[in-house]
Amino acid sequence: MATAPDSAKLTPAEALAPHGKGRKASDQSIYDAIYEAVLTQRLPPGSRLPEVALSELFGVSRSIVRKALTRLASDHVIEQQPNQMAMVSRPGVEETRQIFAARRLVESEVMRLTAGTLNKARLQELKRLVKDEKIAHDSGRDQDRVHCSMAVHRFLARHCPNHVLGQMMRDLVLRTSIVIALYKTPNITACFLGDDHARLADLIAKGKGEQAAALADRHLHTLEGLLDLNDHSHPINLASILRPDA
Repeated sequence: MATAPDSAKLTPAEALAPHGKGRKASDQSIYDAIYEAVLTQRLPPGSRLPEVALSELFGVSRSIVRKALTRLASDHVIEQQPNQMAMVSRPGVEETRQIFAARRLVESEVMRLTAGTLNKARLQELKRLVKDEKIAHDSGRDQDRVHCSMAVHRFLARHCPNHVLGQMMRDLVLRTSIVIALYKTPNITACFLGDDHARLADLIAKGKGEQAAALADRHLHTLEGLLDLNDHSHPINLASILRPDA
């Protein structure tokens, strides 16, 4: 997944900052800002998230920041240890392989269960998401492309008849995004792999669950194979990522 050209100059704080003057942040808005910045890879794995800096950036007390960070930790978005500063999750190579293995199992079953169950309106929405992804890819809009790629998978997870599996898939989509941000190679463009998503939508519409499951499995195997599973660290600018009114 590529990021905007100037994103490497941004701090985690600037990536997560709320937009608009005079807006009072809540633990939910702080959670959403950090979640979104991690999902779109503006806030890289390993980014440090000091409570004092976040409370100043969002104009709230440290207790509100702490509440948001606790929720993010429970969702595996960040890591928190006693008496240590919170940081964006930084999975190791073995955990990365396990995340992909878990997602292949869960997502394949979600495809089997969801195929043939979407009504006309939902199928149209799915096809619109796939079309938006291709447009963003073709026009080089990197952040939009990330959003669209994730949106396709999250849409299918949200409409899975088994809601527990759907929630598991949504969690794994985010965790996969984190490891892609950490181990991506220059040729990765979100999870846009040719016409995979368009073919997947077609199989879902036709109720071909086994074929959809097999395609999802291949899609994720291919994506994992594009990763450089070595440790890479890059400096980040927290203020530019999270700063209000940025």
